[in-house]
Amino acid sequence: MDPPSPLPHRRRWLRQLAIAPLAAALYAAAPALRAQGAADAVSLDEARRLHEAGEAILIDIREPDEHATGVAAGARLLPMSQLNRRVGEIPPAGDKPVLLICRTQNRSAATLRALRRHGYGHVRFVDGGMSQWARRGWPLVPPPASGGR
Repeated sequence: MDPPSPLPHRRRWLRQLAIAPLAAALYAAAPALRAQGAADAVSLDEARRLHEAGEAILIDIREPDEHATGVAAGARLLPMSQLNRRVGEIPPAGDKPVLLICRTQNRSAATLRALRRHGYGHVRFVDGGMSQWARRGWPLVPPPASGGR
C-alpha cells in the first residue's frame, strides 16, 4: 500500500505560510488599531440597521470556512485572503458607506487601514463583528454557493 500523499499537508503549510506576514502585521498593528478611534467604527446595531435598510453595503471579510457558519443575509462575501486580487469589488465612494465585518473586528479594522491608504475614505468597520451578531441571536443564512460574488 502506498503512503498517503504529502500534498494536502504541503498545500495547507503553504497557505499558512502565505498568511503569516499578514497575521504578524495584524498583531503588530493591534495597539494602533485600538487607538484608531470611533470615527472609523460603526456599532453593530447601527451596521445592522443600515444594512437591512439598504443604506450601506456590508462586506464580510471572514474566510470561507467562517462563512460556512452563517452570514448576514445580503452581505457581500470578500475573504480577506482574496482582497488583493478582488479589491475592485469594493464599490467606490458613492451614496452608501461600505461596512467591513469580520469575526471580532480585528481583521476588518486592519483592512480598513489598508483600504484608506488606497483612497477608500468611505469604508468603516463594524465594532463587535459576526461573533457578536451570532451571540445576539440575529439571523444568519448559509453563504451563497458562488461565494457571494
